[in-house]
Order: sequence, then C-alpha cells, then structure tokens
Amino acid sequence: MDDNCELILVDFEERAEKSVEHLRSVLAGIRTGRASPALIDSLRVEAYGTTSPLNQLAQISVPEPRQLLVKPFDASIIRDVERAILTSDLGLTPSSDGKVIRLTLPPLSEEQRRKLVAKVKDLAEETRVAMRNERRDANKAGEQAFQNHEITEDHKRELQDRIQERLKEFEKRIDDLLAKKSHEIMHD
Repeated sequence: MDDNCELILVDFEERAEKSVEHLRSVLAGIRTGRASPALIDSLRVEAYGTTSPLNQLAQISVPEPRQLLVKPFDASIIRDVERAILTSDLGLTPSSDGKVIRLTLPPLSEEQRRKLVAKVKDLAEETRVAMRNERRDANKAGEQAFQNHEITEDHKRELQDRIQERLKEFEKRIDDLLAKKSHEIMHD
C-alpha cells in the first residue's frame, strides 16, 4: 500500500480510537451499585464566575463502597458544588458539614439497572454508527485519491479491506466495553 493509503488509514484509526475513548469516558460516568469518582468527575460546577469540571475544583475519594467524599480545594465553593450535584441527573443528595460533601449511593432496583443497561447499549450503538461514518469518509477519501490518480484501483481495494478489518477490531472493543459495563451494572 502506498503513502496516500497509509495516511487515510491512520486518519481513520485515530478518529475511531477517539470514538472508543469517548465511549469509555461516558461509560465511566454511568452509575453502578459501587461508588466511583468517575461518576461525578466531569460534573460541571458554576464557581468563580465560570463553569468547571468538579475534578478541577475538588478532591474526590471513595471512603466506603457506596459513598463518595468530595473535598473542595476552596471551602467557599461548597454550596456551588452541592447545587451542581442536586441539579445533575444523578439522583444523589449531598450531605455537607461545611468542609466536605458526602454522597451516599442508594442501591439500584432491578428496573433501574435494566434502564441503565439499555442506555449503555444505546451509547455503544451511537459509537458504532459514528465509526461507520468514519469508515464511509475514509472510503470516500480513498475513492477521491483513486479518481485523482494518486492511487491504483488495487490500492483502493486493499485500503477498503484494511479499513473494514480495523472497523471490526474497533467494534469488538466496543462490544467488550458494553459487556463489561452491563455486567457491572447488573451484578454490583
């Protein structure tokens, strides 16, 4: 395969990798039975006249399996952090002593677990669709390179085959992430 094909393939791989990493970070923020700092890491807090992720404003730890402890670096923003938690769709009620905020995660009902698994499946499917779009764009780039006489027809076919192989590998990673998260939701 020539350099033009390699560039198209590398570009496709980079975009697909970003899609998988985005899915991984979104899944980390989905609640399971266990407490995880990732659940609230990226929660946006309005403080100091700007909106920032919670992990830039506070230390988040897990003192117990079903509890999160949030210790703001500046105690004056504790109310802002509480407000952000209350207005989020996490369904958690913060308990504050003026220095730290404790979040106790209630156990999930079977129905809640099933809804979360359905949400996870939807997110995985959205990622698959995004990667298929990336495949389409890469194949179009290959076709354009062929039209411009930059690559041969054999190179174009080989490029399409390699893009398809890599797509299957990325879809397998998505399936693995989906299976792991679904199991975590249903059994923790």
